[in-house]
Amino acid sequence: MKGALSRASTVLATALSLATALPSYEPPQKQPTQQVAIIGAGAAGSSAAYYLQQYAKQHELLGISVNITLFEKTDRIGGRTLTINAYDDPSQPIELGASIFIEKNHILHDALQRFNLSKRIPDEDSDPKLGIWDGDEFVFTVNERDSFWWTALKVIYKYGIMAPRRTQKLMEATIANFLKLYEEPNFPFRSLTQRAYELGLIDVTGVTGEQLLKANNIDDRYAHDIIQASTRVNYASNLVRIHGLDTMVSMAPEGAMAVQGGNWQIFYKMAEASGASLLMNSSVASIGFSSETNHYSGNKKYLIRTKSATSESNGGEDYPVAFDNVIIANPYQFSKISAEEGVIQQTIDEIPYVQLHVTIFASPYQYSPAFFGFTESKDVPGGVLTTLAKSDGPTSGVNGAGKAGFFSVTTLRTTTNPTTQKREFIYKIFSPEKVSPEFLSRLFGVEVPDSFTTDPDEEGSVSPITWYHPHVFYSYPQALPRVTFQDPIIGPGLYYTSGMDSFISTMETNALMGKNVAALLMDDILKAGKNGCKGAEEMHENTLLDQFRSGPGSSEKDMKDL
Repeated sequence: MKGALSRASTVLATALSLATALPSYEPPQKQPTQQVAIIGAGAAGSSAAYYLQQYAKQHELLGISVNITLFEKTDRIGGRTLTINAYDDPSQPIELGASIFIEKNHILHDALQRFNLSKRIPDEDSDPKLGIWDGDEFVFTVNERDSFWWTALKVIYKYGIMAPRRTQKLMEATIANFLKLYEEPNFPFRSLTQRAYELGLIDVTGVTGEQLLKANNIDDRYAHDIIQASTRVNYASNLVRIHGLDTMVSMAPEGAMAVQGGNWQIFYKMAEASGASLLMNSSVASIGFSSETNHYSGNKKYLIRTKSATSESNGGEDYPVAFDNVIIANPYQFSKISAEEGVIQQTIDEIPYVQLHVTIFASPYQYSPAFFGFTESKDVPGGVLTTLAKSDGPTSGVNGAGKAGFFSVTTLRTTTNPTTQKREFIYKIFSPEKVSPEFLSRLFGVEVPDSFTTDPDEEGSVSPITWYHPHVFYSYPQALPRVTFQDPIIGPGLYYTSGMDSFISTMETNALMGKNVAALLMDDILKAGKNGCKGAEEMHENTLLDQFRSGPGSSEKDMKDL
């Protein structure tokens, strides 16, 4: 007991001597607030805003603060996440854009929980029968209500046991390598090309899906039927026109989920939590240099000119704040932003994007069995994915859609028309061109008018299509094989997120690049301050921890004793 009291007295005495010996600590003076502009409030821009504010809070004791202005040319947040209401009824939301994410999508899954959003399981109400059609016949069908073992036996019977097993193993190894991007020392990354090389991911981005599967001895029939159907519904691409990484991502939908009411809510919540000033319907016309300089780096600040999203003018008005940093968080080639000479110091890749037609509509009719070569309606799956026919080449049909003519058609759910109170079906089609009345007439075996929908006639009859909503997305790049990628830093204090698209294009990866540029921006502030700005240098050197380490009792033995 006496020994314990003696040791305690020694510790207290040492702590007291340290407290009196330490030089007085004065918190660093608050540094000028960093003004940051983010152009685009989609997945990347909202994520960048949220994480930048989080990183700034982590460094509040160093006097760092940020003021974020988020410019969005539309009237909504979420970019390619877009939710619409069937029949314009808010109680019937439907995902028009990016529909699902999985548990391994750490940023989205964490945000779902952090913001207390409700999760739903996609397609719970959809037809459980799924088929893969090549334009001539169904090459494979499955009922999702069947047991796992029965489905597995069907797959093994047709394709053997090794093809699905090798595909699963290859997919898991590829995704495991990709997930290392989230971890130190791989995150954050200033060069996506370098990081992809270090993680061995250029081995899969540098070849087509077809070449990757052949190199791993995966059966051609399984690749053609199952895997190609997945790349078509996910990326509107055949195996010879998509790189191996996106091919593997297409095969990783296990544990799919979505946000009740719409996935856009994740990014709305991120933007809201960032405290950013949200400027909706505000299009950025140009980026130029200001006469002011950045407090930390000494670089010129940026001036932004804005205009109304509906304006046809090429001009605009100067935004009244000069920005220390700018994040361009949408594909530059679609932004119509002009940049003063010298602003963009690394050329931004212009890459071809897929123009995808997404058509959602309601009808009391079900598919005509004759369209698919059947005689009974019960034989037709409610969800139809497609692959190429035996007579098709990889580029047959419109944009490689082949004889099928579309990438997928899905019965989303059965519902009640709020006007007629009758049972109807909600359908969703992915296609390379606009869905025509003639196509729908053949699909349902009834005549669809050129206007698609009509008002009831004198007898109360209406069009077979009771509600109709078409949309065109530049949804993702044509992910052709490549081994170099756009870097995220394109000038001093100027960052770009869309280089991620040609690597992997998903909600999650766009959010990851937003988080990455936020980390790089904060890292650049800290480095510039430490190396160049006296005030910022002092705030690095005068922390309590630095003073403690330089004071008496800071030897390794003394630290252990304490």
